[in-house]
Amino acid sequence: MSNPISIAIHGGAGTILKEQMSDELKRSILADLQKSVRAGHEVLVKGGDALDAVVAAVNVLEDSPNFNAGKGSVMTSKEIVEMDASVMHGAAMNAGAIAGVRHIKNPISLAKDVMQKSDHVLLIGEGVEEFAFQLGYEFTEQDYFFTERRYEQLQSMKSKGECALSESRYPDDKKFGTVGAVALDSKGNLAAGTSTGGITNKQYGRVGDSAIIGAGTVAENGNVAVSTTGMGELFIRKMVAGDVAARMRYLNEDISVACDTIIQGELKDIGGEGGLIAINAHGQVHFSMNSSGMYRASIDIHGQEQIKIYADE
Repeated sequence: MSNPISIAIHGGAGTILKEQMSDELKRSILADLQKSVRAGHEVLVKGGDALDAVVAAVNVLEDSPNFNAGKGSVMTSKEIVEMDASVMHGAAMNAGAIAGVRHIKNPISLAKDVMQKSDHVLLIGEGVEEFAFQLGYEFTEQDYFFTERRYEQLQSMKSKGECALSESRYPDDKKFGTVGAVALDSKGNLAAGTSTGGITNKQYGRVGDSAIIGAGTVAENGNVAVSTTGMGELFIRKMVAGDVAARMRYLNEDISVACDTIIQGELKDIGGEGGLIAINAHGQVHFSMNSSGMYRASIDIHGQEQIKIYADE
């Protein structure tokens, strides 16, 4: 008898304002979220592995300019894109992560290849791109990643001398732009993946939690898979994803209690804003956020689909 299957995705959490969200943009975002969660679920329905489902779902979000990952990534202070990603498979807790890539269209796929085709967990910068090209990855020019929206955000941040997501004319400019997915497959495997363009106007090769196993991504069979989105530095300090897993493993906390205790309590107490998605060994999905919204979708063990944006939905 096969196990139940389920999947959840996110496209970032933060200040997402209804009054600034046009109907056109909302439709576009909801369509992308639906396409993503269905792409991942299709892999699971066909008996595929949880990690393949996660990568398929995240690829869709990376290909959309609506999210801060892949195509829609924000710009550094040097007006270029540098992306981070990580994956983890719960069976043997294998993991792969990359940071500072500039010429790879789908960073989440490369993170998976680091896990499966190298002896390492984390590769960065020129080294990881050399690894990618040896595997036959296509060199993607920076022009592919350029969008007017992200350029405007960068100029806004530069004018204020700040390093964060901007506060210009878009409904989610104070959203912490990361995408991610978690899944449970029919063999009982849990997997998680996270991908991001980082923060606008970042400098010095900054890397956030999305590339850090145990902070932005974790998966452990029989327990939980987690992908986070928020203020990366604080998520690293609190080791958010790993802390959720530890609370569930050692304290036997329910998934919702473990997630909310951290996101609504300990993380918030040190000034951390954002959220996470999590899925347990039974396929129960939980979304937790201490912000006004998080782009998110799920298909549960009964095949019921949910797609939401705001915290009060």
